[in-house]
Amino acid sequence: MEVGTKRPGALKGALGLCFFLLLVPAVALAQPDPYEILASATREVNSGNIEAALQTYLKVPAPEPGEDGGAFVRSRMEAAKICFSTAEYEKSASLCEEILSLYPENLEAGNLIKQVAVAQTPKWLRFLKDMGTYFPTLLRASGMTILLVLITMVVSPVAGLFIALARISRVRSIAWFFWCYIWVFRGTPLLLQLFFIYYGLPPLGITLSPFTAAVLGLGLNYSAYLAEIMRGAIESIDAGQMEAAKSLGMTYRQAMRRIIVPQTYKRLVPPVGNEFIALIKDTALVSTIAMVELMRAADQIFNTTFNIFILMQAAMIYLVMTSIFTVSFRKLEDRLGVYENR
Repeated sequence: MEVGTKRPGALKGALGLCFFLLLVPAVALAQPDPYEILASATREVNSGNIEAALQTYLKVPAPEPGEDGGAFVRSRMEAAKICFSTAEYEKSASLCEEILSLYPENLEAGNLIKQVAVAQTPKWLRFLKDMGTYFPTLLRASGMTILLVLITMVVSPVAGLFIALARISRVRSIAWFFWCYIWVFRGTPLLLQLFFIYYGLPPLGITLSPFTAAVLGLGLNYSAYLAEIMRGAIESIDAGQMEAAKSLGMTYRQAMRRIIVPQTYKRLVPPVGNEFIALIKDTALVSTIAMVELMRAADQIFNTTFNIFILMQAAMIYLVMTSIFTVSFRKLEDRLGVYENR
């Protein structure tokens, strides 16, 4: 009788054990693997199904206490980035808050929340804040741009006049030599000339600082252009002017200094003014030879912040400088032509 009473209990225990062993795998299969969901969402992103990927990322459950939360954090961060890229800033911030509620020291989520705050700031306010932060740096760099322009404005007209007079010289060898000079410097890009002076001369034993190379390159290039402008202005004066000067007993040099060249001033101002306005913009090329001026400073800040407003501020400074030069040359032209306009 004792044996008979024990058999039903043993049978129930065996059945219960079998049921438990069958139930545990079923429960395990019913719970999705977070990393498999993460991998599936990644495949959706690679396929270009952004909306499907977003929904899949959100299926990753929050970890229980003591569980690994790596898949959860990654899924929420990727979903937050997707929302940020589609300008759903509130949803992006909410997803980051989910991460920070479990992992308050997560730097990636904290940084994205800061980016959301910046993105939601009105553009005009962002522009003003950026001006207060970076504009002083750009102004200091523009001082170097102005210095390069002023030095070139002093050197190139003097050298250009000398070259122009040599071009119209009756000594054929001198005229030919300076024709070749103009041909080379007008026929090759300014950027190439700067590269040759700064990078090409050191192997030949001549090493120049970025500032010296910039001044030399700009001066040589603009002297060639101004020489042709001046030569055209000089030759536009009627030949009778020279004959009249010689009839008064003047030498060729005296006639050029007192009669011919002064008459070219009014005709020179507009084209020379255009060249100097172009010079302001061409100074940006010296940034390629490690010269820190306005364009290089703006480029360095932009490469660090990826803020397009920095380039807008640099453009504003260039516009102000060119406007000042334009108005100045216009007034100079009116002043020199005061007697002709009567």
